[in-house]
Amino acid sequence: MRLGNLLKVAVILVVAAAVSLVSFYPVAGVPWLPLTQDINLGLDLRGGVHVVLEAVDTEDAKATPDAVQRSIGMLEERINQFGVTEPVIQQQGTNRIIVEIAGVDDPDAVVRDLIRPAYLEFRTEDGTTVLTGADLSDAREAINPNTREPEVNLTWNPEGAKTFAEVTAAHVGRRLGIYLDGHMLQNPEIKQPIPDGKAVITGYESLQEANRVAVLLRSGALPVKLDIMEKRTVGPQLGADSLERSVTAGAIGFGAILLFMVLYYRLPGLVSAVSLVVYATLVLLVLAAFNATLTLAGIFGFLLSLGIAIDANIIIFERLKEELRTGRSLRSAVDAGFKRAFVAILDANVTTLIAAVILYVFAPVMIKGFALTLGIGILISMFTGLVLTKWMLHLLAGSGMVNSPRLYLK
Repeated sequence: MRLGNLLKVAVILVVAAAVSLVSFYPVAGVPWLPLTQDINLGLDLRGGVHVVLEAVDTEDAKATPDAVQRSIGMLEERINQFGVTEPVIQQQGTNRIIVEIAGVDDPDAVVRDLIRPAYLEFRTEDGTTVLTGADLSDAREAINPNTREPEVNLTWNPEGAKTFAEVTAAHVGRRLGIYLDGHMLQNPEIKQPIPDGKAVITGYESLQEANRVAVLLRSGALPVKLDIMEKRTVGPQLGADSLERSVTAGAIGFGAILLFMVLYYRLPGLVSAVSLVVYATLVLLVLAAFNATLTLAGIFGFLLSLGIAIDANIIIFERLKEELRTGRSLRSAVDAGFKRAFVAILDANVTTLIAAVILYVFAPVMIKGFALTLGIGILISMFTGLVLTKWMLHLLAGSGMVNSPRLYLK
């Protein structure tokens, strides 16, 4: 039975080490759970662009609160279809919008396409606009099977399809200009009526360019003009430097804490070190599983939750030492120590968790990363501190092979 308890502890150590290892390093070249790749990094860690947009009045549209809100919705739709992960789009004041884009090859191009009005027009030879983007049902990029060139396939809604059929029937032999934001894209000749509600825009150099136009057309024209008031670019190298320094500082601090716990608390400190390694790995796994974005603020939240986890272990071990000094057996002291520490740990963690939830719900976007990692860290620290640590100490106490007071008391 005693040997069985030690074997259980050994299994826990091996599993914890294996999970931690494969979470950070590919196994046999296969990235099973490569946390360094699966966790999205924010603008301050990966590089990107921060833009402040302002909605301005024009002759055609006024920058009303409703127009600003609809613009935010369209920006979100566009940026999601551009394939940008975890963008930040939020209103500032009455007529300004903050946009943060990280981890794209050409953030300036994304911003440029993001704020394009995307007003589509079909004009007859006399300049009359007969169809607009409001008449569209869908727009998709494709490769023409005959010419092998990229194009955008347009599908009209029922009313638009009817108008398109009438226009093409009435203007056979004439040209129908296709304009985007006032610039002519094409001026094809109508050779026959087109009753099927389909149209094609060609002349793109790449499928990516066709995709950007299709995204703009699907999202619709912006209801108000957006001007760039401020643009700040964080280079990939600066972001990489911030990440490297943060990881280095965190690793040094984490290692120093583990060393302190082992030297000061001896065997319980060693148990705590294992528990904290499992804690850190689980936090990163949860962030990766939920596709969360890690920012500098998020790292601060993680470090704060790590401090709370360490504090919980210290409270437990101090109570354990107090019980041992009264002459209790090791197993009895473990139970009594955890029982005395439970209320204090629960109170501290619950109040901090409530604060994290409030921050996540009501705080600005840049604070949400801090609140998210703090909340996740607190929940996991309660598991590792009150369940995993207690279980390992119980197994060690039950083994009868590590009961010397010198392993627990100075």
